[in-house]
Amino acid sequence: MKNKTVIITGASSGIGKEIAKHFIEKGSNVIMNSSNSENLQKAFLDLNSPLNAIYFSGDISKKETGEKLVALAMENFGSVDVLINNAGIFSPKPFLEVKENDLDMFWNVNLKGTFFTSQAVIPQMLKQKNGSIINIGTVLVDHAISGFPASAPLTSKGAIHAFTRQLATEFGKDNIKVNTIAPGIIRSPLQKKIGVENADSLAGLHLLNRIGEANEIAEAAYYLATSDFITGETINVAGGHTIGHSI
Repeated sequence: MKNKTVIITGASSGIGKEIAKHFIEKGSNVIMNSSNSENLQKAFLDLNSPLNAIYFSGDISKKETGEKLVALAMENFGSVDVLINNAGIFSPKPFLEVKENDLDMFWNVNLKGTFFTSQAVIPQMLKQKNGSIINIGTVLVDHAISGFPASAPLTSKGAIHAFTRQLATEFGKDNIKVNTIAPGIIRSPLQKKIGVENADSLAGLHLLNRIGEANEIAEAAYYLATSDFITGETINVAGGHTIGHSI
């Protein structure tokens, strides 16, 4: 991945920031995106303002944001080799309490953001006859938890899983690979945002009896970015969450 260009959305914290760090250290050219300009700038500075990275703040649910990210990639680095659709929002809410604006919020950021940004990068990938798109889903699509009501965000994440398979089918002949990473419980700021004060208390949801670390998602993303013969797959990085539990 040295000198390859990678666009990462939702890169200002947590998993996205760790993915950016990993690719930067591997010598990739990285474009970091987030809707929060202050957090994004801080993340860039935390990574020591690397010369092989730039950042751009913008709402990923807006089509023009993806188009701008591609333009920046071409202007600064001359290619678009990998897109990592990490930007997303997630919070539990009982089904009967979900309002229309809740549903719109999840669909706009999670699905439309992934859809439009993918739509923005594919024309350049077609010219290059090569590319990799990596989406971030969740194991909860296939292994829900009754005490964690999240029908609204999971509907949008489930759509991303389906979108991955369809896009891989449509562009496989063009050597564009499309895959999803489905994380389990990962140590990140998201946990506190959704009311989990002690993420390690959820270790038993995984057969390995621990939660995951953000760098483990970054390593999976790097593997998929470098693979030439994996497409249309959903890779669970979840310590056995979908297989069973450690209780």
